[in-house]
Amino acid sequence: MTTALLHTAQELHARTRKGRRAVVMTMGALHEGHATLVRAAREIAGPDGEVVVTVFVNPLQFGAGEDLDRYPRTLEADLKIAEQAGADAVFAPSVDEVYPGGDPQVRVTAGPMGERLEGSSRPGHFDGMLTVVAKLLHLTRPDVALYGQKDAQQLALIRRMVRDLNFGIEIVGVPTVREEDGLALSSRNRFLSPDERRTALALSRALFAGRDRHAAQEALRARALEVPATQARAEALSAIGESRAAADAHAVATAAPGGPAAVRAAARQVLDEATRYDPPLEPDYLALVDPSDFTEIGDDFTGEAVLAVAARVGATRLIDNLPLTFGTLGAAS
Repeated sequence: MTTALLHTAQELHARTRKGRRAVVMTMGALHEGHATLVRAAREIAGPDGEVVVTVFVNPLQFGAGEDLDRYPRTLEADLKIAEQAGADAVFAPSVDEVYPGGDPQVRVTAGPMGERLEGSSRPGHFDGMLTVVAKLLHLTRPDVALYGQKDAQQLALIRRMVRDLNFGIEIVGVPTVREEDGLALSSRNRFLSPDERRTALALSRALFAGRDRHAAQEALRARALEVPATQARAEALSAIGESRAAADAHAVATAAPGGPAAVRAAARQVLDEATRYDPPLEPDYLALVDPSDFTEIGDDFTGEAVLAVAARVGATRLIDNLPLTFGTLGAAS
């Protein structure tokens, strides 16, 4: 299969459509994470459907002093990766094609949800992101659009926009793809020196530490439910020589629930240690939030949550996150 390279919406609209059209939006510099999205889109679209990959570096979502000019442009390589992953077309419009007449006077506003975390660190970023996503959804006219869960706040905002503004398009989130050592795949990873990359591993390690703390808490809760652990039970076990069982029962009986605070503390410890690395990690935020609005969750929270982190290593800013589930006997990872 040869993947078509298209530069105008007119070219895209002229294509014959038979089945579902699935769209994967990117800013180029494709890697295995993007390829995973394309393969997922291929599966959703089916053999009779169409997969379109957009490649567009959106100037609206880069703030003052950010890396718009040095953001990698690798269209020829992107086309090959998209083709190998199963894309039917790559839509790579110019800025004039997306924003005829210059910067749009009317834009999509992310609202309060877009002012938190990434929005606080990068004012206006999510307004620019939602505006271009809305534009590209209209230009590509998909039935379904796929986005990576690594950009969790972006994904949540796109879902809210599509739902709140009645776009009538299915939005699918695809799990984060990681390298063998845990680092989340990102186009910005190529800016890291070998030493900076070692420091950058602290982001994923912090998330894994929080996840492991959460898993331990859930296991403790499960054990407490299976065998009621009281002080009397511990004393009885100790009296018959079962000291190890007694200690375990006592621990279950007296352990204070850790909850979200313990998860944050475990992750924070890893980040704090990384600030002393050479080169050092410069944390931006660590947050444990409700994915419906990206507000911090309380200790009595139950349901799906997102543990998110952002930090700078040298001149490169990186983000990562993991989903967790509170109030059940298991945790998503």
